[in-house]
Amino acid sequence: MSQEIHTQITAEEIGHEFEGHAPTANVSDYAIEDWITLLVFWLMAGCVFLQFFTRYVLNDSYAWTEEIAINCLIGVVFLGSVMCVRTSRHIQVDVFYHYMPASLARVLATFVDIVRIGFFAYGCHLMWRYVDIVADEQMVTIDLPRNIVFYSVLVAFVLMLIRAVIVFIANMRRGYSVLERPEEFQTVEG
Repeated sequence: MSQEIHTQITAEEIGHEFEGHAPTANVSDYAIEDWITLLVFWLMAGCVFLQFFTRYVLNDSYAWTEEIAINCLIGVVFLGSVMCVRTSRHIQVDVFYHYMPASLARVLATFVDIVRIGFFAYGCHLMWRYVDIVADEQMVTIDLPRNIVFYSVLVAFVLMLIRAVIVFIANMRRGYSVLERPEEFQTVEG
């Protein structure tokens, strides 16, 4: 059985660890959809806290908090996806691109960009049709139209489509994408 070895350090040594410079925040890295997503996230967190508080502290839960939190989660997921499209951070397999010729990798990456644009365009079409079908539905616990949620998903798909087109144009101008050269897209914090 091995024993753990702990190096003793003083409080002064611990304090010196905090003297380094904090990384600077760059607000320009964020777009309007990121701030809206953050707002919806905090609305969701507030509803979850209110639900927890009323259920376990007051022993009398507000029924509407769960529905609002669920609808906010839908908004966070789809609006957060816009950020992932803009920054090319969706799950992707790029290992194959390292083992194929550069010209074939370029063609395949362009194909992936075009398929992504087509997918988001089709998602916009489907959401538009779905919103039309369920336009008159009301939320269960509060008197609000349910299409607020569906329109937010439609807006998210439209924004993902726009961002995918912007990424495609940038990839064409640059001559490579994140699939071909992921190291070029790494952010360094320092």
